[in-house]
Parts: sequence; structure tokens; C-alpha cells
Amino acid sequence: NFGILLSVLVLSINYTLNEVPAVAEQILNHLGHSPRAICLDGELGAGKTTLVSALCKKLGVDGGTNSPTFSIVNEYVSDNCLVYHLDCYRLESLDEALAMGIEEYLDSGQWVLIEWAGVIEPILPEDVCILRLKSTDNGASRSLELSTPTV
Repeated sequence: NFGILLSVLVLSINYTLNEVPAVAEQILNHLGHSPRAICLDGELGAGKTTLVSALCKKLGVDGGTNSPTFSIVNEYVSDNCLVYHLDCYRLESLDEALAMGIEEYLDSGQWVLIEWAGVIEPILPEDVCILRLKSTDNGASRSLELSTPTV
């Protein structure tokens, strides 16, 4: 779970599902609204896709978003940026990720929101941020920790 990436915890939040839009705004404010890669780390049901949807909405993406579990990548357009939502759950190896051109997304200079990023950890950008999510209170609430790189 991203053990080799050196990072520092910059934000820790406990929240409910009703507070997800406000949490997304806090994350973007903390990151200065500058496009970057963010890995969302958490078990099934921790709220990764829900948070991605809220982040996209705060970034100005119109319309709905959905999980790219089968397509691997969804691209969303806002007025001032692109957002790539990657779900690496079905990728079996780094070679498979490279063959599908994943580096083009990582090097795009756009927002890249990545679920299940473990398989591509060796090629993640140095400035990647890590969002660790947990479901608590039998799913009634969530906890989130945002870490940014020390580089």
C-alpha cells in the first residue's frame, strides 16, 4: 500500500456521506486546485468512487460519473481541465497497464484520480498524493487521510 512513496499526512477527516461534497472541496483547497495524480486507497465500499464523483463535480465536470471498472479509464471534461478516472482493479500486471498506455494519462498534466493503484505503483509520478479511505461505524461514516509527497 504505497510503502515506498515518501509522504506526509496533511489532512485527516471523519465525515458522513452527506458531507462528501464539502470533503471534496477541502481536498481541492488543500491541493491548491492544481492538477495532479491522486491515488484513492481503501477497501471495497470505502467510498472511493463516491469521492471521485464529488471531486469531479467540484472541478466543474457536468453530468454524471461512474466507475471505470470495465473500461479501466473514464475521461471527463470540465470548462478548464480534463479529469482521468482510472480503476486499475482488473489490471493483472504493470506490463498490461503499460500496454494500454497508462503512462500517457499519468504524464498528461491533468487530474488523474486512480482507484486500486497498487499494480502501477512503480510508475506513479513523484508528486502523487494518496487518499486513504476507511468505512467506519458499519458504513455510517468514513475517515480519510490525505498524504502529499515530501519531494
